[in-house]
Amino acid sequence: MKVILLLAYFAVMIGIGLYCRKNATDVNGFVLGGRSVGPWLTAFAYGTSYFSAVVFVGYAGQFGWKYGIAATWAGIGNAVIGSLLAWVILGRRTRIMTQHLDSATMPQFFGERYSSKALKIAASVIIFVFLIPYTASLYNGLSRLFGMAFDIDYSVCIILMAVLTAIYVIAGGYMATAINDFIQGIIMLFGISTIILAVLKSKGGFMAALDGLARVTDETVSTTPGVFASFFGPDPLNLMFVVILTSLGTWGLPQMVQKFYAIKDEESIKKGTIISTIFALVVAGGCYFLGGFGRLFSDQIDVVANGYDSVIPTMLQNLSPILIALVVILVLSASMSTLSSLVIASSSTLTIDFLKDNFVKDMSDKKQVLSIRILVVVFIAISAIIALVQYKSSVTFIAQLMGISWGALAGAFLAPFLYSLYWKGTTKIACWVSFIFGVGLMLLDMLAPACLPEIMRSPINCGSIAMLAGLVIVPVVSLFTPKPDKTLVDETFACYDKTNVVAQKTALGK
Repeated sequence: MKVILLLAYFAVMIGIGLYCRKNATDVNGFVLGGRSVGPWLTAFAYGTSYFSAVVFVGYAGQFGWKYGIAATWAGIGNAVIGSLLAWVILGRRTRIMTQHLDSATMPQFFGERYSSKALKIAASVIIFVFLIPYTASLYNGLSRLFGMAFDIDYSVCIILMAVLTAIYVIAGGYMATAINDFIQGIIMLFGISTIILAVLKSKGGFMAALDGLARVTDETVSTTPGVFASFFGPDPLNLMFVVILTSLGTWGLPQMVQKFYAIKDEESIKKGTIISTIFALVVAGGCYFLGGFGRLFSDQIDVVANGYDSVIPTMLQNLSPILIALVVILVLSASMSTLSSLVIASSSTLTIDFLKDNFVKDMSDKKQVLSIRILVVVFIAISAIIALVQYKSSVTFIAQLMGISWGALAGAFLAPFLYSLYWKGTTKIACWVSFIFGVGLMLLDMLAPACLPEIMRSPINCGSIAMLAGLVIVPVVSLFTPKPDKTLVDETFACYDKTNVVAQKTALGK
């Protein structure tokens, strides 16, 4: 039954990719779906790119074990800050300005916004380098669940996922990804709800499970009775950093922000905001909520020997075969949707912002699409090889890999991108400083953590601090560096002043 469900799932994914070939004949169609993607597809594409095996297996397991039921705050933060506020603050302005500047990627946006080819190239290199560890982390989470459900070798899991994702992305581009994301999102919503109910039922129901969690003690973490069932858990400060990284971080991730480039119209923004927020609340809130009960299974889990990534698979291993099949398809859906989003962001960035005009002169639209497709294969292959090497060297902490990636990307891009949409005074030098600071801090944390204060030695905390510092660095540096060209800035911001005539149901007349 499990194998039949998987084969049916794979057939649907590939079928959609082949069906969407007609929408992927030029760069605009392949990368942005012709900027005509409706609210449901955009919202689900945003949500499924957001949550993957990294969240379900890595973060839910690790932070549920560390903070208990309070880990649910991370899911709430993902819904409110990472989805609702991201759509409200970034959605409309991103769509308007990127279309005005004719930019299809984040580096292209920086290059056009500040009339700087160097800034565009630097951003494209940062994206390509730091999306790889994130992509590698997706495979690791899947390996745990496939091993539990099918007893399949890890290398087979990686090859299977890589090949299937490559087929439908290469064939159908962004539109195929968006439609598949919608189907995968429905599976995620249904799957996480069903699994939570099943796990809680196995422990006597919600109240009995909560009571059991309140009785769990771990003096190495806290001597407070019932701390794992408390409102803020045993370590509110570090929990806050988790919320910041996983929620605010989406504002600076190219694969997330790029979803706003493709929105069809105003109505799509309004609906998409609501849909993506509810999706995040159910999926992310559900994942962390489930992980919060991990310590009820402490008699079966050896975190020291097997790492935090073993927590969720252990919680699920005694479910019925049909539910285990649902879990595998759930996490496979989450990971393939995120992987497809990452490879499109990375390959389009490398082609449009790095190769075109710098190494390949007069690159036609057709050649750009071919290059993007080739780089999709290259990117997936590199990340798969890294995942295998990582597995063989016994590096199993998914959360740390994601923390490094998110911290560097969001630390570098969040502040300059946000201020570029709203403030005419943002300078090119401020962008450079933010790029260097965000990447430099995360490299220091990765290579020489002893040089940093103790609180910053975790990639999670360091990434959060990099993002928050950028929000201060960009305006301060902008105030003390040469002002941008007024004509260029005024022409850029003129896109917001364009008059649109709307129906009275939207706005009253005089």
